[in-house]
Amino acid sequence: MLKPLLTAGFLLALAHPASALEYRSTARPALLYDAPSTAAGKIAVAGSGVPLEVVVDTDAWIKVRDASGRLSWVEKSALGGAKTVMVKAETSTLRKQPRADAEAVAQVARGVLLQLTGPADAFGWLPVKHADGLTGWLPAHEAWGR
Repeated sequence: MLKPLLTAGFLLALAHPASALEYRSTARPALLYDAPSTAAGKIAVAGSGVPLEVVVDTDAWIKVRDASGRLSWVEKSALGGAKTVMVKAETSTLRKQPRADAEAVAQVARGVLLQLTGPADAFGWLPVKHADGLTGWLPAHEAWGR
């Protein structure tokens, strides 16, 4: 009797895959903790605009994963800035249009934060803006935090 229920549950889980990853950016520099409390150990400081993957969302705290894969907790009030991505390729080329053969706008290095200015297009390009005002298109596979 238990085996058919487990099988049915497994098949139901396959029919409803997990939702897409959720990312939020820091609105200001934020302390990252090893537990959901300001009395917990401090792990690091995330600068303003850093994208973080949401792992667990509670009323006041969010467990997050950073670009290095490290898990930590951050106060929910520290999140909510403009949606940003971090370049994860060693270098990436921003293009004027969402095409690999489009004119290059700039080269950006790993770790550079870029603001998302809209949704990805159907071919995997992200419209982005650099802090200095430069805009362009970044291949989505070269970004972390979207």
